[in-house]
Amino acid sequence: MEPEKLCKLAIEAMTHAYAPYSGFKVGAALLCADGSVYQGCNIENAAYSPTNCAERTAIFKAVYDGHRDFTAIAVCGGRDGVITGAFPPCGVCRQVMREFCGDDFHIYLVNGKGFESVTLAQLLPYGFTAGEHMSANG
Repeated sequence: MEPEKLCKLAIEAMTHAYAPYSGFKVGAALLCADGSVYQGCNIENAAYSPTNCAERTAIFKAVYDGHRDFTAIAVCGGRDGVITGAFPPCGVCRQVMREFCGDDFHIYLVNGKGFESVTLAQLLPYGFTAGEHMSANG
């Protein structure tokens, strides 16, 4: 799938965001190795910490359906659904991506004029997998 199509699906997903507290809506579209796509949006909660990001929503939906091999994700966001710039995934989302994705996993950051492309290694240079964590502490 072309990155532009994945970015459009992320923008579509943003329209489903539940963001009554911050007004900041985020959408994501995750491309699986088999070509299937999972969309996600952010879902806020009054207590804030139970809030779930769009990226994790998409990943968790895919994992629930049995997918574990991902190629790319497109992410967009902005106040009241207006994209005003590129917004990289938060640290928690980056580590969740690292659980399932390699260093070359593509992250397309929709910026309103197009998109920027970065890899997971660029966004999370010192990320670790469960195997690396267990061997370092075991």
